[in-house]
Amino acid sequence: MKEIDAVILPQDCRYAKSHEWARPEGDQLKIGISDYAQDQLGDIVFVELPQIGESLERGAEFGTVESVKAVSELYSPVSGEVVAVNTALEESPELVNSAPYDEGWMIAVKPDSTENLEDLMDHEAYRNNLKG
Repeated sequence: MKEIDAVILPQDCRYAKSHEWARPEGDQLKIGISDYAQDQLGDIVFVELPQIGESLERGAEFGTVESVKAVSELYSPVSGEVVAVNTALEESPELVNSAPYDEGWMIAVKPDSTENLEDLMDHEAYRNNLKG
């Protein structure tokens, strides 16, 4: 497992305590799990995601990720409507391990409010949270 200081945390993402990230892209937010989360889970073998058009509530479960170690729930860092799902993860769930912020993104959401994003941690606050 990586040391906390070796965990990749892009500055253009915001982070939830439950280890999901959200990155603004136009009027949408791309969402996935952090480098820290994928590192803790180990090799990811399956990802279950919502359908396009589903409404998500902040903090509510939106899917699961299964690794060789465990099955973990995914929690939405924002409220909004799912507008895209990364279907590449159906055939290649390991993308979450190899590129959690790029090819390993999970869903795109049109948020109900920009306030949702402002309530999340920036990269430095999230790193400090990881350090305890």
